[in-house]
Amino acid sequence: MRTVAVVLSFIMFQTVFAKVKLPALISDRMVLQRDIELKLWGWADRGEQVTIRFQGKIYQTQPGADGKWSVILPPQKAGGPFIMEVNEIIIRDILIGDVWLASGQSNMETPILRLVDRYPEINVSNNHMIRYYKVPTQESIHEQDEIASGAKWCSAIASDVINWTALAYFYAQEAYRHTGIPVGMLVSSKGGSTIQSWVDQDHLKEFPALIVNKEALRTMETAAIDEGSNKWNRADFNDLEWQTVDIPSRWNETGLNIKGTVYYRKDFELPAAMEGKHAKLYLGTMIDSDSVFVNGKFVGSTSYFYPPRKYDIPAGILIAGKNNITIRLTANANNGGFIEDKPYKIVNDEIEVDLKGSWKYKVGQDLELLEQTKKQLVNLQSMGSSLYHGMIYPLRDYQVKGAIWYQGEGNAGDPNYQKYLKALITNWRTVLNRPELPFLLVQLPNYSAKSVQPPFQSGWASIREAQLHTALTVPQTAMAVTYDLGEWNDIHPLNKKDLAYRLFLQARKLVYGEQLVSDGPLYKNMKIDGNKIILFFHPNAGGLKSRENSLKHFAIAGEDRVFVWADAIIKGHTIIVSSQEVANPVAVRYAWSDNPEEANLQNKDRLLASPFRTDQW
Repeated sequence: MRTVAVVLSFIMFQTVFAKVKLPALISDRMVLQRDIELKLWGWADRGEQVTIRFQGKIYQTQPGADGKWSVILPPQKAGGPFIMEVNEIIIRDILIGDVWLASGQSNMETPILRLVDRYPEINVSNNHMIRYYKVPTQESIHEQDEIASGAKWCSAIASDVINWTALAYFYAQEAYRHTGIPVGMLVSSKGGSTIQSWVDQDHLKEFPALIVNKEALRTMETAAIDEGSNKWNRADFNDLEWQTVDIPSRWNETGLNIKGTVYYRKDFELPAAMEGKHAKLYLGTMIDSDSVFVNGKFVGSTSYFYPPRKYDIPAGILIAGKNNITIRLTANANNGGFIEDKPYKIVNDEIEVDLKGSWKYKVGQDLELLEQTKKQLVNLQSMGSSLYHGMIYPLRDYQVKGAIWYQGEGNAGDPNYQKYLKALITNWRTVLNRPELPFLLVQLPNYSAKSVQPPFQSGWASIREAQLHTALTVPQTAMAVTYDLGEWNDIHPLNKKDLAYRLFLQARKLVYGEQLVSDGPLYKNMKIDGNKIILFFHPNAGGLKSRENSLKHFAIAGEDRVFVWADAIIKGHTIIVSSQEVANPVAVRYAWSDNPEEANLQNKDRLLASPFRTDQW
């Protein structure tokens, strides 16, 4: 029986201490990116051999000093399902295909459950070749090595599909329908988030209000820790290097100019007759709160200044010979310490031990330093990067085909949005080690009541302009125009299906290299001709036409900068804009409002022109 027990103990030890740990993403039903080197990683005990078996090949490695290991798999062809073994772990139902990292705020978060009435086919979805993983929300002031737990990969069969978000589902369906390649949607988004929360600190240096003082943060985090907690109260702790002080005394009398926590230790001798016996401990009065340990055992505490300290030392704690008493004393000002002319002693029926005199002490926590550093971190709650730290950085080793970004509502009217967006793209390409990672942008849809007169300012129009200019100036970036897909009274429009089609149309050209028109007419420049303005468009615009009989939502202004609705007619490859109210026009705007739903300029492929303006007012 003893032999069996030893064997079982060994097996349990192996199970508990030698297991390999995998990140949450590397799990059943995952999709791995095809045609590119893949990095698999995880954690294990130091010296543990890690063996990966996949597609008939074996890969081996060991963890480093930090317990982390990784292996590189050669590029894999699309297909599946496959099985992977990592030591004793078996990962099942793996697909190889195209993985898309989708991020943003609430319109990327919209649950598919809201759309089942509009799209009843969702309820009978039966596509096991598209998969979805929703990264749990995790905000952090530091880069995290792993995403938060609690999520899993889901397929798009009827029993799983309700777990999806809407745009991810329709995009995956569109991609799989067109390519026949398995699709993985890795959604890392948070409703209400601003773009700067998704960008790391290094890429926000242009914006000091968003940068946290790293040195002060490190100091604050150190100052927030009680160095002696659960250590300095041990009976066998070595306090040889500690300073000495006579007790009773006050901090400000002995040059200890702090507020915070100080540990005091004193050794004392007891005769054999005292071993294991109950005793009373008198510690006068202390400022402010204390916790007291005898031979490492907690015997009592008081949370404020006034009460006299009288604690029981239970039977079984005291021993013959050397004993120790440790006091953890915390004061909210620099007047902490021990009040004079009070009893400081251990007493029982047989003996009394005087505790006055020389004690060892050491500062465990300086609260004054903590408060000082907090004053240097007033922007800790409003700093950028918190979602990047917790929800993008941990994904850095997971290969993806491209990124989809749907956000802007939370930054409406922000003049720095274009800079933020360019910083985000550069940042993500850097951390994912993909300098040319394709980015698909969703331009903000229409929202709110329609404008009776052309507005001069529009927060949503300014974000659309920033998104357009980013798509035009940042390589490997494209944008879907959506100002006809919104709902004036709902910031979360339900038509994610047409949006997914337009997004994947951009992917077909940008990512898959198809020769097709994916954008509507693109404004190039203008010319003033008397009381008219002639607008010119890039030659690859695919022609100019209106969805209805006449063009709508053009506005024109003179030097007074007052815009009025204008007449606009197509003439060849130009549009001529005018108004009887503006004799000497200088500027034109198209679809420049929060809700330009009626704007209808498109090309022969029925792709809408992006909103634009000729002025920079």
